[in-house]
Amino acid sequence: MSGTSPLPADALWLVCHTKPRCEKKFAALMKAERFEHYLPLMENTKRYDGRIKRFTKPLFPGYVFACVPAEKKARIYQQDLLARAITVSNVPQFLAQVEDVKTIVASGLELTVMPLMTKGRRVKITSGPLRGLEGYVDNPQDPRGVVISVDVLQQGLLVPVQAADLTVLP
Repeated sequence: MSGTSPLPADALWLVCHTKPRCEKKFAALMKAERFEHYLPLMENTKRYDGRIKRFTKPLFPGYVFACVPAEKKARIYQQDLLARAITVSNVPQFLAQVEDVKTIVASGLELTVMPLMTKGRRVKITSGPLRGLEGYVDNPQDPRGVVISVDVLQQGLLVPVQAADLTVLP
């Protein structure tokens, strides 16, 4: 985590949802305010007209993690970079997971951010002959596919679909 001042007892850990492409600016604001924060970045390369360009991009686009004294929470909105801030309810679990993310990022291993597939999670099929259909995850431990509901019959159809062909619905 970045930051230089000791944390007050009333400090809030926040998941800060930034406006599009404002993650680095928001992290700079947190640094200027001396609030502890973490913006996980990953290196990326692209080819442009035969040249290779290397750059860093946010691992979780649109999100910065910040610890802010409760009485100074209004300051995170001062530059109109933030859409909303969500207070972390289980701080020990959150901090452990952030440490895991740091370890993974520091490893240099190639990684891909995937939506968490949990039982009953609503999904939309994004490719193949069933593109556009919506259903729910049957069993993420044994991913055999997606269940498409036929509610009137109180039945469901289990259809084999790869996780890469799914988008998680809100």
